[in-house]
Amino acid sequence: MKKVLLTLMILAALTLTACGGRAVRNRYDAFAAELAGRESLSYTAELRAEYPDRSVCFTLRYEKDAGGERVTVLAPALIEGISARVTEEGTALQYEGMILDTPPLDPYGLTPMNALPRLTEALLHGHPDSHWEEDGMTVLRLIPDDHLTAEVWFREGMIPARAELASDGKVSVFLELNDWS
Repeated sequence: MKKVLLTLMILAALTLTACGGRAVRNRYDAFAAELAGRESLSYTAELRAEYPDRSVCFTLRYEKDAGGERVTVLAPALIEGISARVTEEGTALQYEGMILDTPPLDPYGLTPMNALPRLTEALLHGHPDSHWEEDGMTVLRLIPDDHLTAEVWFREGMIPARAELASDGKVSVFLELNDWS
């Protein structure tokens, strides 16, 4: 009798988990569809990138519209206003002839300046691998390609609040997201 009750309890727990998982997946699918249908997107991020020998911090503004994507540095003040142009060849910050190099954080080309476009791509096309609740938010692990994972914390209404980008399991970019519009 105990075995039957234990089996029934496990099945009930799995059923509840599956239903909860389906609800989170449906909310994410609706979010991704709404995001894909937008003509524009913008948000601000406090970014910390971890290199083996140092950390770098930026406040960045991401904007995407019919003209493409642009990441603009808001802080530090020394380089405020510099815009990043992300290309196949790499990432460089350009401003009136000055170029500030932001080397890759991994062998696959993740840099501080292309982290926001990579996050946006993960939000649009990432495969939801798992989810959980943390700090009163829903956290989704999204897998956009073979090497990158994005863990994204969503506030009420599926508004991204925080994210971590990892390559081959190593987190190297930490983001606090604001002004999502």
